Amino acid sequence: MEKKNLTLLTDLYELTMMQGYFMQGMNERVVFDAFYRANPCGNGYAIAAGLDQVIDYIKELSFNYEDIQYLRSTGLFTEEFLDYLRSYHFTGDIYAIPEGTVIFPREPMVKVIAPIMEAQLVETAILNIINHQSLIATKAARVVHAAQGDGVMEFGLRRAQGPDAGIYGARAAMIAGCIGTSNVLAGQMFDVPVKGTHAHSWIMSFPDELTAFRTYAKLYPNACILLVDTYDTLRSGVPNAIRVFTEMREAGIPLTFYGIRLDSGDLAYLSKKAKAMLDAAGFTDAVISASSDLDEYLIDSLKTQGAAINSWGVGTNLITSKDCPAFGGVYKLAAVQDEATGQFVPKIKLSENTEKVTNPGNKTIHRIYSKENHKIIADLIALADETYSTDQPLMLFDPIDTWKKTYLDPDTYTMREILVPVFQNGQCVYQSPKVMDIQQYCREELETLWPETRRLVNPHKVYVDLSLPLYTLKNELLDDMNNHNKHPRRKKADSRQ
Repeated sequence: MEKKNLTLLTDLYELTMMQGYFMQGMNERVVFDAFYRANPCGNGYAIAAGLDQVIDYIKELSFNYEDIQYLRSTGLFTEEFLDYLRSYHFTGDIYAIPEGTVIFPREPMVKVIAPIMEAQLVETAILNIINHQSLIATKAARVVHAAQGDGVMEFGLRRAQGPDAGIYGARAAMIAGCIGTSNVLAGQMFDVPVKGTHAHSWIMSFPDELTAFRTYAKLYPNACILLVDTYDTLRSGVPNAIRVFTEMREAGIPLTFYGIRLDSGDLAYLSKKAKAMLDAAGFTDAVISASSDLDEYLIDSLKTQGAAINSWGVGTNLITSKDCPAFGGVYKLAAVQDEATGQFVPKIKLSENTEKVTNPGNKTIHRIYSKENHKIIADLIALADETYSTDQPLMLFDPIDTWKKTYLDPDTYTMREILVPVFQNGQCVYQSPKVMDIQQYCREELETLWPETRRLVNPHKVYVDLSLPLYTLKNELLDDMNNHNKHPRRKKADSRQ
């Protein structure tokens, strides 16, 4: 799980295209955008994650002897191209939205400006890393929001789709607000809190439940969370836990962090009954933790039912994003540099599906906030050389329904460019913060969303608009394409004929 050379973590067609460019003498600088088209989980936003691993990937990008030998064995590549790969290293620029930032569809999460052979190679790995970690961070943010301030622990390692998914999924979950992870290797690698209690097997391995509880309490008096549902939660588990807590109190052992965990049954009913029993015995500050296939919807429902749970362990449904298993990020060519002028010539991809038509050109993103409350008004995708001043009025308009407009008076809004330089001329110029610092930044980012955007069901949409120059450019390219490919619109032939 240490940093490793992921150069061949790519789709074959990236390499065959590279060889094609090489043989054609094509290596112009280009702009590629990595973005996604729809928020996962029916959410109103997503959380950017994965940049730190992208940085490691780019830094380690090189073809070693074994890589070259393997590629030669496929019979697909010429010796001239393999010679080029021997000295390959990334020389381009990368801009990205920092981890922990709230993001929205269609805006570039990562922008690569590099010779086309270099830019083409990195597509697959960037998407693999960003798609997975942003998905898990977004899911975790939903779960944390549903918990309404209670601690959420990430417990999903054993159900994750492999070690990497468990490790980097845990990191993404921590970024989005989890207070700890059960994953010890993730704790070591990323310096994040590790948390856990014990399994039913601990209870079952002792002669009786009480002995198991007493032994655990003796070993971990300052972190004594007892699993009470092995045999009978209310008639055995909770009474035995209370007996152990009483013995600890009478022995003068400080009850600094203690309580029970429920892992099965009707969690709302059991937690309320357990709370009453604990309170009656004088343990009003005991933690009542719950696990058992939780997700944001079940946590929200339990909160609505008045469940007396104040700590949540969430595993399978978080680490796999079970109800939405893919993020859907894509990587599209946006511009090619003209060698004679040095200017980027915008490129656009057309599609029968309107949402798949790309935004052309070398772009950036300006985030616009209300000056009054620092909530997000909209994001504005603009050409990279556009300039704005908040002491001037700003007109925003919907790029599809252009009659929908928002007029912002001068000095009533603030703006922030959210794409930042990460690599310049192949050298890393960005230092990733520590995970817990990213978590604090993410918490602040989430506060810039309106409550309506954070709700779990039918959230309010945050608008991602195009600047007028970008909108005009896009439509000019569309018109040019239509004029070049004029033909009558025809219905598809009836398959029954």
